[in-house]
Amino acid sequence: MIPVILSGGSGTRLWPLSREAYPKQFLSLTGEATMLQATWERIAPFAEAGPIVVSNEDHRFMVAEQLREVGVSPSAILLEPAGRNTAPAIAAAAFEASRGGADPLLLVLPSDHVIRDAAAFRTAVQNAATAAEAGKLVTFGIVPTTAETGYGYIRAVAGDGVRAVKQFVEKPDAATAEGYVSSGDYFWNSGMFLFRASRYLEELGRHAPAMLEAVRTAYDRARRDEDFIRLEKESFSACPADSIDYAVMEKTDDAAVLPISVGWNDVGSWSALWEVADQDDDGNAHHGDVIALDCRNTLAWGDGRLVTLLGLSDVVVVDTDDTLLVAHREKVQQVKDIVARLKQEGRTQTALHRKVYRPWGAYDSIDNGERFQVKRITVKPGAALSLQMHHHRAEHWIVVSGTAKVTCGDKTVLLSENQSTYIPLGVTHRLENPGKLPLELIEVQSGSYLGEDDIVRFEDVYGRG
Repeated sequence: MIPVILSGGSGTRLWPLSREAYPKQFLSLTGEATMLQATWERIAPFAEAGPIVVSNEDHRFMVAEQLREVGVSPSAILLEPAGRNTAPAIAAAAFEASRGGADPLLLVLPSDHVIRDAAAFRTAVQNAATAAEAGKLVTFGIVPTTAETGYGYIRAVAGDGVRAVKQFVEKPDAATAEGYVSSGDYFWNSGMFLFRASRYLEELGRHAPAMLEAVRTAYDRARRDEDFIRLEKESFSACPADSIDYAVMEKTDDAAVLPISVGWNDVGSWSALWEVADQDDDGNAHHGDVIALDCRNTLAWGDGRLVTLLGLSDVVVVDTDDTLLVAHREKVQQVKDIVARLKQEGRTQTALHRKVYRPWGAYDSIDNGERFQVKRITVKPGAALSLQMHHHRAEHWIVVSGTAKVTCGDKTVLLSENQSTYIPLGVTHRLENPGKLPLELIEVQSGSYLGEDDIVRFEDVYGRG
């Protein structure tokens, strides 16, 4: 059994904490582990190999780094050149899992869900394995606890254990959801699956042949780049964009479902996070430095500075380094409308935090104004930025801690704590950390244009143009 972890989402409903460049699967929302790490850890005891992870290009180094932190080497990291929904992503993983004539069971998991009872989930997977080995395409239906209108539902035939699927239904209205739950025949659609690689490809070829061939071509033409498999862009981008439910599960005669009750939550909104978070006696769930007086059923997320609440009920407060969200708990699904508005206005807060993660480390834009910007830069041990040049800005670097190896033109120097250097406009330069500890420095940029696109890269070990 090989886990296939889907890590391509953007998590806009948990904005402003989750953003395009750092979506919710990379965040620690319900414990110390990130959601991606927790996804691996709950199924690691019976995985026969490291996971196959499907991600987009921009997140590739975060996937690799977070898995390394929990001591696992992925079997492969497949990079999608364009988002095409879950059916093509799973097909690419199935082709990779089938290399060399293998035909393993694939346990397909979103990377951003919460499962409170990991042991019960592992037992459920083992119970579903027999049906999957016999050729069934098994999905896991969640026994509903409420008449939820935010989930799709699966209607199953009567019985116990793994059973045939009668129908997949879209998100219902409230009255319909009440009927589904009271009938006992419907289960929440979790988006988790178990099947043989060959069976999935066979059914995809039967019901969506154009998709299968597009993914096959993109996989056959993929470029293997160190830890990553880059699917060929032209073929994959031409692939139809459909979910596995629409492309296969709704059409196959071999769809089966195993109802489970494992404390599942897709954490699809701030109210959903409040539901799974630890709460005090008044229903308040807090993260960070938070003080709440005379409050009921609130969620407050502090990401640095002190957050205080007074006399509030059913309110969500999310404070990040550059954005503050205050919302009624019943309105948090409309956060996506705020994100759409910000995109329309061209604001960067939809994509980037003030602190931006890069393959070599991170930078935090701590101050800016007309013709200047100040950043705090952290470079991992042994890492190096690209050999680059700027047309419109000069830079001053002051080392806070660690050792910096600086190339500026035809000169290379080593700088230690409290030492500094100047990078003139138009001069080729590179910053490296030759030490065993993180390098931290302050960068002061000055010039007529300070955008991140004013970078001309000459050499880059991370494959960026």
